[in-house]
Amino acid sequence: MISRAGPIAFLCAPEGTEQVELTEPWTAVEQAGGTPRLISTASGEIRAFDHLDRADTFPVDATVAESDPGAFDALALPGGVANPDFLRTDPDAVAFVKAFFDAGKPVAVICHGPWTLIEADVVRGRTVTSWPSLRTDLRNAGATWVDEEVRICEDGPNVLVSSRKPDDLKAFCQAAVEAFKR
Repeated sequence: MISRAGPIAFLCAPEGTEQVELTEPWTAVEQAGGTPRLISTASGEIRAFDHLDRADTFPVDATVAESDPGAFDALALPGGVANPDFLRTDPDAVAFVKAFFDAGKPVAVICHGPWTLIEADVVRGRTVTSWPSLRTDLRNAGATWVDEEVRICEDGPNVLVSSRKPDDLKAFCQAAVEAFKR
């Protein structure tokens, strides 16, 4: 059971989040007694995707500009190609992500999500996994990239959980919830 009183932030762009990488970890957090909150760069709702096809919409709880990272106990970063590519160009989103590392709070990231971590300059010296096409980007940013279902890295200011793709979601959700319990 997630015993913390604070919610878990799920940061997503207005479009392009891989739906299953949002919904499965969200459900895992709820089932563990946590409170997920959808944070985005714009108010209203986000449009998720099933690979390249438009999928469902989800209501945004707050924008990243109006959200205080200190009000959250942990951060989840779903993937999808467009989602992190958009987030990494938004200074408020990048600062929001970096604040979790600065505060030593757990972060869980999957698929293409590490692009936002690279922009926040928080992967140097960390061991992570991701969608294979990010391997060179992560290495160039100072990370050690591994091809594993899930990687839990504690060689830094916080616990960083990472996974490669939707097929890894079972292991990712389990590891993320465990990290969020700390």
